[in-house]
Order: sequence, then C-alpha cells, then structure tokens
Amino acid sequence: RPFANSVSVCHQGLVVAVADKQLLPGYDVFDEDRYFEPGECSCVVEIHGVRTGVLICEDLWRAEDVNAQRRYTIEPVRAVVERKAELMLTLNASPFVRGKWGRHLEQLSEVARRCRTPVIAVNQVGGDDDLVFDGRSAVVESDGSIAKVLKGFVSDGQTIEFRSDSARGWQCVSNKDHAKADVAHWTNPLRETYHALALGIRDYVRKTGHTSILLGLSGGIDSALTAVLAAAAIGAKSVHGVMMPSQYSSPGSIDDSEEIANRLGLASCIEVRIDSVHGTMQQSLQSALGEREAGTTDENVQARIRGIILMAMSNASPGARSLVLSTGNKSEIATGYCTLYGDMCGALAPLGDLLKTRLYDLSRWINDHHAECGFAKPPIPQPSIDKPPSAELRPNQTDQDTLPHYPVLDEIIERFIEREQSPETIVAESGIDEATVLRWTRTIDQMQYKRDQAAVILKVTPRA
Repeated sequence: RPFANSVSVCHQGLVVAVADKQLLPGYDVFDEDRYFEPGECSCVVEIHGVRTGVLICEDLWRAEDVNAQRRYTIEPVRAVVERKAELMLTLNASPFVRGKWGRHLEQLSEVARRCRTPVIAVNQVGGDDDLVFDGRSAVVESDGSIAKVLKGFVSDGQTIEFRSDSARGWQCVSNKDHAKADVAHWTNPLRETYHALALGIRDYVRKTGHTSILLGLSGGIDSALTAVLAAAAIGAKSVHGVMMPSQYSSPGSIDDSEEIANRLGLASCIEVRIDSVHGTMQQSLQSALGEREAGTTDENVQARIRGIILMAMSNASPGARSLVLSTGNKSEIATGYCTLYGDMCGALAPLGDLLKTRLYDLSRWINDHHAECGFAKPPIPQPSIDKPPSAELRPNQTDQDTLPHYPVLDEIIERFIEREQSPETIVAESGIDEATVLRWTRTIDQMQYKRDQAAVILKVTPRA
C-alpha cells in the first residue's frame, strides 16, 4: 500500500472503507505532493443504505479557493457523483486566510447545486505553528443553501440530522435563518482576523509548553494590540508587560502603557529604564567606533538592550515558561524597519502578517466590539491609536521620517507581496510614482535576510 493522505471510514466497530486523497497540492504552504502518493479512485461507501462520497480537502477545492494557477486533470467530485453518491462528506485542513472561508462557502454551494447533492464540510480547528485552522464546519443543501454552520475558532461538534425527501433527496433538519446569521457574523474580515490571531497565540503558547506571555509595552498601537490579543488568548492574568523607557521616551508613552495594562488587568507591568545601560554601551563602543553622530547604530543599540531585557526576564521566569511576543507588524518586517536581536526578539510575531493600516482597522474594531471580544470597556487607549507612530529612538522621531505614509507603503506591500504584482503593474494601477515603487519593492527584496531570522509569523493573508 502506498504512503497516502487517507481517511478511514469506521462503522459498527469496523473499518468499512479507506479513502486516499487524490489531489496533492504543492503550492503556497502545501508540500503534499512531495510526501504522499495520490489515491487512484474515489471513495463512495454505503452506510445504513445511504451512499456517501468521501473527499479530502483539495479533492473538492481543486485550488479554486486560493486562485492558484494550477489545473488538475481529474475531478474527484464528478467521480463520486457518477458512482451515485447521495451525500458528500469532505474533510478539510485548509489554513485560515482572511476571506477564504466565504469563498469556501460559495464553492461548496456551487458544487452542491451542480451535483444536486448535499455537502458536509468538516473543518480542522486550532493553531499549528504559523498556520491557524478556523473550524466553521458547514452543511450545504442540494440547492446550494447553507443549512448549518458550526462555531468558529473553537472546537465544536454537533449531530446533524438528515431526512429523506422523495422529491428533493436528503434534506438537513436545521434552522436556515440561524445559518444565515452565522454566515453574516463570520464573513466580517476583522472579526475573523481577531479570532484567528487569538487562537494562533493560544495554541502556540500551549503547544510549546509555556504558561504565560511577556511583551514590551511602548504606549504605541503595535504593543497595545499585541497585549490585547495576548490577553484574549490566554487571559490577562497570564500576560506580563514591561515598559523600557529611554531618554527619548515621551511621558505620554509611559502613561499609555500603564493605561493599557490597567484596562486589561495584566498580571504585571513593570518599568525597567534603559538610560544607564545605554550610556554604558555608548562609552564602551566609543573606542571601537570613534566619535560619531548618533544615528542608526545608536538606535539599534537601544532596541537590542530592550531585547536583552525581555529575553532575560523570560529566562528568569518560573521554569523559563514565559514566552516573549514580538510586536512588529508586516509593514515593518517587509521593509526591514526593525532591528535584528532587538524589537525582532521573541518566539512569535502575532502582527507579522498585518499591515499597519489594517492594524489600525482591527484596533478600532476591537474597541467598538469590546464586549463581544470579552472586555468590559474598550481596551486600547485612544491616544495609542491617534498618536503619530514612532520608535522613539531619537528626539521627535516618527516612522514617516524613514518610511512613506503607511497608506502608500501598505498598498505597495499588498500588491507586491500578497498579489505578486510586478513594480510596473503597481505603478500602472495604483498611481504611485515609479521611484517610490521601485525603491520600496527593491528594499523588500533586500530585507529578506532579516525575515529569515524573524519570529514565527501567524499567517492571515495569502502571502505572509
């Protein structure tokens, strides 16, 4: 028997059939065609007189859910229909990408209508390193209508009842109005992104054997949102914040850091100033570097001091079981606007696939839906959202001293990375000037050496 990706059908204590996956993806995050042999035929098994076609993930999606430029020569869905399947059951481990579940529903509906057969999609749920599996299993009627949607981003199991109708075949016994409400609820991209990131953090912490989270709090939007997601993932009483102000830190940054800690009810929020260590480092480096104006070197020294503090506190935590989260976002990581062994320190980067503009959108959504997210009041202080973003590594610094305005930069990143557009296409379609596009697409490519050493990034877009 070949080594295959398989499902066993068990009935009354016996394995009555084994289905081998026929379509093995080798694109995006998938590498199945490297490890498995494809199945040779479709599986239709009769249980209690009902002929059920069993499909595994790609056998139904056929890469159409991700717009991949791939075409298969066989159609497992057609094969099970030709073998008189009355129901179709598809088992899916399809990683979360913002908006993909909605496309899945559309594809399930199209298959059900075309084949005149109900489709039951059973979806994996949980975090697996950088990938998140979102659940939201669904039942689709033979007319393409959604009959049932299970919970998203948590384990959920239900018994679904079908009845035979001589005119319409098998029909799901369920309240379709509830299903419509569930679909409307879960097709909100900000809602699903929030729950995906919280689940990804929760399972990463749990599966690596850690019991708490440690992160730096700067008073800015990145660390504030990371703290909110951490609290949602494992509970605020298991999250520790560390403020590490320098001579360049504004009083507002400290106030906003304390405010986010108080609003969330973090287990602790301590202050460890870096002024004296920074001064000592400047003196120690003077003999090696000579008299130089403070610039990127000095800024990176400050960032690395903070990284050392966080990692030392992680090591010193009981049993070294406190996991450090990196707070960098996709706009920074894409362009290299981050410091190796500094703010890039940490095991997991929850915001690493979230562009700065989307990060603001998600933060506002959380504040507007704080009760739904489990918070008594809006958790993110408004000043953290409103203030100009700054690393505060030199006097009066803002991100836009170095980077284009984030709406411009993020459009370039989205088009170049997520849509895989060429610089020429970006210029033609976006109206952004050619020099800007060429400079920052070139920078993105050059900064790959930093991304090779980045923390694990939770994937929420087509291309992290």
